[in-house]
Amino acid sequence: MSRRVYIETVGCQMNMLDSELLAARLGEIGYQVVDERRKADTILFNTCSVRQHAEDKIYSALGRLKNLKEQRPGTIIGVLGCMAQREGETILRRAPHVDLVVGPGRIVRLPELIEQVARGEGPLVERSLDRRGHAQAEVASTYAQLDAPRPTELRPGTHQAYVRAMFGCDQFCTYCIVPSVRGPEQSRPAGEIEREVRRLVDQGCIEVTLLGQAVNRYRDHSKGSELRLADLLARLDRITGLRRLRFITNHPKYMTDELITAVAELPSVCPYLHVPAQHGSDRILRRMNRGYSAAYYRELIERIRQAIPADESGLGAAVTSDFIVGFPGETDEEFAATVELVHWARFKNSFIFKYSPRPGTQAAERLPDDVPEPVKRQRNNALLDAQNAVSLADNQRLVGRCVEVFVEGPSKATQKQNQHDPAATPDRTTPDRTTLAVLEADRPMQLVGRTRRDRIVVFDAPRQLIGRLVPVTIDKADACTLFGTI
Repeated sequence: MSRRVYIETVGCQMNMLDSELLAARLGEIGYQVVDERRKADTILFNTCSVRQHAEDKIYSALGRLKNLKEQRPGTIIGVLGCMAQREGETILRRAPHVDLVVGPGRIVRLPELIEQVARGEGPLVERSLDRRGHAQAEVASTYAQLDAPRPTELRPGTHQAYVRAMFGCDQFCTYCIVPSVRGPEQSRPAGEIEREVRRLVDQGCIEVTLLGQAVNRYRDHSKGSELRLADLLARLDRITGLRRLRFITNHPKYMTDELITAVAELPSVCPYLHVPAQHGSDRILRRMNRGYSAAYYRELIERIRQAIPADESGLGAAVTSDFIVGFPGETDEEFAATVELVHWARFKNSFIFKYSPRPGTQAAERLPDDVPEPVKRQRNNALLDAQNAVSLADNQRLVGRCVEVFVEGPSKATQKQNQHDPAATPDRTTPDRTTLAVLEADRPMQLVGRTRRDRIVVFDAPRQLIGRLVPVTIDKADACTLFGTI
């Protein structure tokens, strides 16, 4: 009898991709993927370690499963991903009912590890080597990446997909745990990536996002010469049927003119770049070990503006950023430099975080966390207000204009309504499933999609438009969302 597995994912797009690949691999060997914990006899949490809140959430979830484990001792509970790599045996001490702790570089072994636990050989901890005290090549060899053909039903949408270009990180920003839990940088061969994208396009996918912790560090030496991200984009752009191509996340130091030109000139590559600045002060950037100055970052923005033409509304390439407020030693003047950078650069949006020390990082070991929590909170809100003002002003420039939107699916409001509306769930007196599918496809509902410059658009249209590129006229806008008419 097949086992039923539930996978809950916390964290970044890389974790989402890992969960998709894991579900596909388990499906190949007879596992059924279910959508609720209570239906499963194997419960897996694919975790994040970037912030403490993400780990606390997993420990809370594990605590709630203690009674279930007592009632159903055969249930296998596993913690996967970055938290598993960082915490290791600590997870078993805090949650002794857990059976498996598996780091992201060892998920490839999960099917056999689950079988070992089922035979009574658990609990098991499987992690990659620590980067401290071992040679990089030795550590890299313990980070094997999962790869499996993904059936369309295991992806969030049939028409879009994540594809891993590279994994690991060698940047060692002082606040960041990722190099310790994701291992050294390793790029996939371009031919392997191209074959995967072609398979996805053959399945109906029209939008692909290439993933990497520092994706613009991509280097392929498998054929002798060096092939970089711009070269990979050019190869993928030639795939017939691929309409949109994105890549995240970029490190400012490695945004070459060649890569910016590829974004400007390749038809399928979207004029959208996530290039985290992290701060506007040179002293804080040095403390963060970012490897560039605020002046360099501004010069980069200017290069992007000059190379990538603006659209009809006057908006150029959409650049988004990350920022950390309250980093150790941050003064009022240094925070003000970050606010000024947001106003000057006019980011489409920014992801803003309050600094919190992560054990195992250089900042946690060497720099006192000396900015009071109320000050962090005030600076977080002030920077968010500054970004929202920029986003609102730029979004309003699109009101009255027609934009091309890739329709991703029902909006959050529609999904929430369907969860609570009894009329959305057919009963025995409703028509058969085929008739319902036809009626549902024709019935207008609130859908959500994105423009080529990654702006979110909400509009009413039939479900059958999901996965298509459609023209939408923008009627109104707020700081986060455009609202339009098909």
